[in-house]
Amino acid sequence: MSADFWAGYVSGAVGIIIGNPLDLIKTRLQAGPSQDVSADTRTATAAHMHRRGFTGQFENAGTLVRGATAPILGYGALNALLFMTYNRTLTLLGDYPANPNSFAKVFLAGATGGFASFVVSAPTELIKCRAQVSTDRQATSWSIARQIWIKDGVRGLYYGGGITSVRDAVGYGFYFWSYEWCKQAWTSPDDTDRETAFKVLMCGGLAGIVTWASIFPLDVVKTRVQTQMLQPEPVRGGEQQTLLHAEGRRTRMGAIQVAKHAYQTEGAGVFFRGLGICSVRAFIVNAVQWAVYEWMMRILQQQ
Repeated sequence: MSADFWAGYVSGAVGIIIGNPLDLIKTRLQAGPSQDVSADTRTATAAHMHRRGFTGQFENAGTLVRGATAPILGYGALNALLFMTYNRTLTLLGDYPANPNSFAKVFLAGATGGFASFVVSAPTELIKCRAQVSTDRQATSWSIARQIWIKDGVRGLYYGGGITSVRDAVGYGFYFWSYEWCKQAWTSPDDTDRETAFKVLMCGGLAGIVTWASIFPLDVVKTRVQTQMLQPEPVRGGEQQTLLHAEGRRTRMGAIQVAKHAYQTEGAGVFFRGLGICSVRAFIVNAVQWAVYEWMMRILQQQ
C-alpha cells in the first residue's frame, strides 16, 4: 500500500479514539428523543437532555467508548481511501498534492474523495449512531452490525447512504479546500519545525470547524434517518387497531421527510443542535489528525 493510504488509516483511527466521547454527545443531541412518543414527551425529554449537560450524557465509564469499535476500524479505512483518492484525483487534474496551485481543483478532488469514501462511511456511520443512541447497555457495534445484517443484509448496512454520500462529498470538498487555503496563507518556508507543527495543528483544527459548519444540517438529517424508530402505519378508517396491525407493516421516513418532520416539530434550531460540541470536537480531532497524517507521510516518504 502507498504512504498516503497508511498515513490516512492511522490518522483516522487516532482521531476517532480522541473524539469519540464528544461525538457521542453530538449524536445524541442530533438524534433527539424517540419518535414513538407524544410531542409533549419529546419536548420534555429534549429539555432534560440539555439540562444534563456534558457529564450527564455518560451513564458509566463504558459509555465513553460506546460505538467506537466500528469507527476505529471503519474510519481508518475511510480516511485511507479518502486521502488516497484525493491525492490521485488532484494529480489527474494536473495539480500537486504536496503544494496545489488551484483551490477549485482541491475542492473537486476533496469532493471526489468524500464521495468515494461513502462505501465505508455509510455502514460505519449507521452502526456508530445506532450504538451511541442505544439504551441497551449490552449493545455493541458488533451485535448491532450482526442484527442489521441478519434482518436486511447488505442493503440494511447502507440505509441512509444517499444523504451520507451528499454530506461526505460537500464536507470533504470544504475540508481539503479550507486546510490548503489556511496552510498556504499562514505557513512560510522559513518556519522552524516547531512553528510548522503548530501551524499544521491550527490549520487542521480550523478546517474541521469549517467542514462541520458547512454540512451540519445535513449531518443532523443523516443521524435522524439512521437512528429513527420504525413507525407503524396509520390506521385506516373503520379499522380496529389490533395487536397484529400494530406489529405488522412498518414504514421509515426518507431524508426529506425527516427534515420536514424535524422542522415542523422542533423548529429551525434543530438543524444546529449539537454544533457547539461538534465544533470543539472537530477542532481537536482534525488538528491531531492532520498532524499525524503529515508526520507519517514525512516518515514513510523518507523510508
